[in-house]
Amino acid sequence: MSEDVTLLVKYVFMHPYKAGPLLENIHIPQDLRDQVSIDDLPQVSDELRQYIVDVISEIGNSHFGASLGVVELTVALHYVFNTPYDQLVWDVGHQAYGHKILTGRRELFHTNRTKGGISGFPKRSESEYDTFGVGHSSTSISAALGMAVANRYKGEKDRHHIAVIGDGAMTAGLAFEGLNHAGFEKDANLLVVLNDNCMSIDPNVGALKEYLTDITTSHTYNKVKDEVWKLLGKVSKFGPDAQTIASKISNALKGSLLKQSNFFESLNFRYFGPVDGHDAIGLAKVLEDLKDIPGPKILHCITRKGAGYKFSEEGNPTKWHAPGVFNKDTGEIIKVVPKSPQPPKYQDVFGHTIVELAENNDKIMGVTPAMPSGCSLTFMMEAMPDRAFDVGIAEQHAVTFSAGLATQGLIPYCNIYSSFMQRAYDQVIHDVALQNLQVVFCLDRGGLVGADGATHHGAYDIAYMRSIPNMIVAAPMNEAELRNMMFTAQAENHGPFSIRYPRGNGVMTEWKTAMKAMKVGTGRKLTSGEDAAILTIGHVGNFAQDAIALLKEDGVSAAHYDMRFAKPIDELMLHEVFSKFDKIITIEDGAIMGGFGSAVIEFMADHNYSAKVVRLGIPDTYIHHGTVEELHIQCGFDTQSIRTKVLQLVGVSSSDTQQDAQQVG
Repeated sequence: MSEDVTLLVKYVFMHPYKAGPLLENIHIPQDLRDQVSIDDLPQVSDELRQYIVDVISEIGNSHFGASLGVVELTVALHYVFNTPYDQLVWDVGHQAYGHKILTGRRELFHTNRTKGGISGFPKRSESEYDTFGVGHSSTSISAALGMAVANRYKGEKDRHHIAVIGDGAMTAGLAFEGLNHAGFEKDANLLVVLNDNCMSIDPNVGALKEYLTDITTSHTYNKVKDEVWKLLGKVSKFGPDAQTIASKISNALKGSLLKQSNFFESLNFRYFGPVDGHDAIGLAKVLEDLKDIPGPKILHCITRKGAGYKFSEEGNPTKWHAPGVFNKDTGEIIKVVPKSPQPPKYQDVFGHTIVELAENNDKIMGVTPAMPSGCSLTFMMEAMPDRAFDVGIAEQHAVTFSAGLATQGLIPYCNIYSSFMQRAYDQVIHDVALQNLQVVFCLDRGGLVGADGATHHGAYDIAYMRSIPNMIVAAPMNEAELRNMMFTAQAENHGPFSIRYPRGNGVMTEWKTAMKAMKVGTGRKLTSGEDAAILTIGHVGNFAQDAIALLKEDGVSAAHYDMRFAKPIDELMLHEVFSKFDKIITIEDGAIMGGFGSAVIEFMADHNYSAKVVRLGIPDTYIHHGTVEELHIQCGFDTQSIRTKVLQLVGVSSSDTQQDAQQVG
């Protein structure tokens, strides 16, 4: 039995949470449909919301506000549609906790986002109700349309396909591409549910937000629309003609009262709404009606992030997106206060440093796609609002927008999470690197990120960036190095410059060092040694330093080279290493396929050196969720694993190292 399966079995028996009287008997959606009347849907919703609050308040480490905001919608969808035969796709998946609880995972819900427990996102291998694996935004419409077209081709035209997408996710180009195609597939059985709460993680920005706000706040439109629908209810005995009348009047209202055409209907979607996303009974009735309307359609639901829990509704929505452990009765978010000063988060070092740089260089601009608080660009947005831009969930646009800034002599620092940068790879190559533009890519969350799991690990940026001509690929070992790299990137025009750093804290409590330029493509020798050489890039160099101290106790002398740049790599330093050592270990918090270690081996082959090189990093598999520390151990580049590998490489063994090796394996 695998470790993860063993943990799941243990978790079931440890299940400590009690559900309400209705929810207790709902194990799968069919139970909801068979046992609950439509009038009881509000009670099911209340019990489901309370269950989420009970569990998340104690386990922490989870998203929160998004799932509370769609409780009634989740209940109504599973009540009306025959899931899993009818296929429900959740965009991103932050909001899918209620869905997981209703689909056979209530007794495992307290394992959410823990190693061996259930994923924090829908995951096809976890449940047949999770029709599409998600984690990145804006994929739901394209995926659900693909399902609808496939099932139409197979002759299963009775199946419904529902994409639930937030207004933040709707701003991404992929969502528009899906809408555009879906409008062409006029007989595809597709319903897009737009969950409109004016929030993604930070408040939404852009013209679409303003457009949706116009719809939802037009009192005249909503008042007249309600009166028209009441009238049509009285004349529904006229049959099909009533639908024709409804369509014409609805279009006229949207066009004249909103003083603009309906965007969604211009794409051949039938638009319905806005409706109250917290009225479970009303939602169920509307969804039942929509089942009988063919073709692509969109239901616009107005919700509140964190709805139904007083403190999240009244508090800062960004704070309640993922609050950690909290007192459910008082709303107090429980923070562990360290006894001594702690190093800052790398993201905050970036945020403060870009402000310092911008104060001395008026060419510097800041750009982020919808993550200003997550990457700490908020500091610049507050200090220099005309020079920092949140462009919405639109990574491709963020990169090409930055390229446009650079063509005019500005120096954009484009901050994107490593995992999300994958979405803009073509723009990095075609719009930035090919034109050799001075765009500084600050890749936050480089490496393993923990509980978000495989969809969010920044595993590939070293490998995919170093394959691009003109690109500089750097990673700092600590806060001072991050500041120096950011300074170097603007001191002169080096062309495109990628700096990646991990999630979480650095290692320096006194980190506001004087910044200085470094020579691009140079590393630094931190420790001398005789038995083996350890080559690192990025924060993992600190693990190597700790391992070297332990190796001294084992009687092993290891040299440590912090290479700093994967491209251009320091060839003078590598000549020194391969001339002196025949036992070498490379370490990176990134994919070993094509990454930093591969660059070292390529150098060895190109220059006809011969050595035993062991690469440590993220293996060629998908690493699922757990704490960052657990995942470092799993991948074998934590301090003890490094120590064990060096001892094995130099032929020293002991009972301690054998035990360590078994744990790593």
